[in-house]
Amino acid sequence: MILDRFKLTDRVAIVTGAGKGIGKGIALAFAEAGADVVCAARTQNEIDETVREIEQRGRRGLAVRTDVLEHSDREALVQAAVSEFGRLDILVNNAGGTPPRAAMKTSHEFFENALRFNVVQAFSLMQLAAPHMVETAGGGAIVNISSRSSDMVQTAFAAYGAGKAALNMMTRNVAFEWAPKVRVNAISVGGVETEGLAVVLTNDAIRKQFEDNTPMRRPGDVEDIACMALYLAADASSWVTGKIFQVDGGVDAPAMSVPVEPL
Repeated sequence: MILDRFKLTDRVAIVTGAGKGIGKGIALAFAEAGADVVCAARTQNEIDETVREIEQRGRRGLAVRTDVLEHSDREALVQAAVSEFGRLDILVNNAGGTPPRAAMKTSHEFFENALRFNVVQAFSLMQLAAPHMVETAGGGAIVNISSRSSDMVQTAFAAYGAGKAALNMMTRNVAFEWAPKVRVNAISVGGVETEGLAVVLTNDAIRKQFEDNTPMRRPGDVEDIACMALYLAADASSWVTGKIFQVDGGVDAPAMSVPVEPL
């Protein structure tokens, strides 16, 4: 049956930033599709809760406290997954993010940290995970969580936009090198109703502006992204690699702008 190609039965996935928001949504979706999930984040109680909900869905979970900016933590995360479950099939690089900041107020350190958090650590985890995917499962799938900030001009997002644009290009280049054994794709996410967007969506006037400027007339929810992640992780997308998928409610321009002082 065609729906069987969307199943992840007995596969093992690592999801970073799995304690809340999009990462948690993806982890739970994978569990519902049959996967065991290694949940990584800096806040232990949050990933413990995600694991509890994974187990309620009849799958195994493992909470590994991880600061993805620390190489030793990245190594320990991948090793924990392989040691606990004996294989590795899927990696979701969800951890990332950089707050808005006007270009003239963006320090060199802030910009460098944006690159480290949004692309360098993801690349490192990919390097660590891919050999284990090939050795233990014969191949695998990597899903990088990007942002429409990577390709839309926005005020106050020079650092974040550059980081996610780099993530997109890295995804495409690595996919070309690692095919056909390891597929690598990215999801370019629009405005999703998570904690990070709360400052916008809890203000009625700003929310209305956001919704009016979004063709689908609503913000996304975490399951909108989780559904695409499931497709890209599963055999349903077995002929898909090196692509950036926009899941954004149909926007072609920012739904709202952050005000900045003129030069």
